[in-house]
Amino acid sequence: MIKKVIYVLLAMILIASCKSGGDKADSLDLDDSDIVRGELEVSGEVMQDIIQSVSSPVEMAALVKGLGVEFSNKYLAPTDDVDELTTSFQKAYHLGIYGADLGYLNMYNKTANVIDYISAIKTLADGIRVGQFFDFTTLKRLAQSSQNLDSLMYLSVHSFNQMDQYLRDNNRSNLSALMVIGVWVEGQYLATQVAKEAPHPDLAERIGEQKIILEKLILIVKNFAKNKQFENLLTELNKIYELYKDIEITIIPGEPEPREENGMLIFVQNEESVVKITDEQLNTIIKTTEEVRNKLINM
Repeated sequence: MIKKVIYVLLAMILIASCKSGGDKADSLDLDDSDIVRGELEVSGEVMQDIIQSVSSPVEMAALVKGLGVEFSNKYLAPTDDVDELTTSFQKAYHLGIYGADLGYLNMYNKTANVIDYISAIKTLADGIRVGQFFDFTTLKRLAQSSQNLDSLMYLSVHSFNQMDQYLRDNNRSNLSALMVIGVWVEGQYLATQVAKEAPHPDLAERIGEQKIILEKLILIVKNFAKNKQFENLLTELNKIYELYKDIEITIIPGEPEPREENGMLIFVQNEESVVKITDEQLNTIIKTTEEVRNKLINM
């Protein structure tokens, strides 16, 4: 259940990230970083392809836990300086970071830590004027009991869904883009740090697969790159992507699998990816991901 709702959250944010948002202006006074118009409007078909290819951070956390790797606080982004995040760019990006960390915490049932991250998310949501959609009191109560994790994650997704809709309706899809980039960077950081301390072929392959995802996320950032902050973000993400260029990924199609979805029979195309990544390539990705993540977290 937790894995499913986090995937829905990530997909929902991705849909918003490349919509133009129309000409509707927010009724509130906005700072200059709130509205950054993209060069293009990406079609729904392209966005669906991106959504299908993006891994949930909880999927990565589940893989890590399944390998027997113990939980570690050192992988998490600190929440102590949340009040020092002053721009909408910083706040939206950190919303994604803390969202990814929240998924990691929930995978390991670390309910005591969850409250700190929910509090940080509430502060940032207020900062970009979407806090009215965040039921902090109920979330805090649910976070205090591991028996309520499914309800906690459902309500979190509902809150983010409302925030996302509001951002899109008020021509601030650039902030939704930042949220999903934050989710990906933090998930990549978690995976690579674990791979450094507890190497495993399955984890190396999953990190290698991020080449395809990163290509598409870079396209999203390029759409807003006339803005200086997005230009800097693109520069940092390209540092990681350059290391992926020599990694080979082969997609092997499988047989379609029938599934029921919303009362309808659909067929899902199964496929398998074969990743060729050397120890040297992996080590450079681990090192550069750490450098980029730490730089972006202080941007």
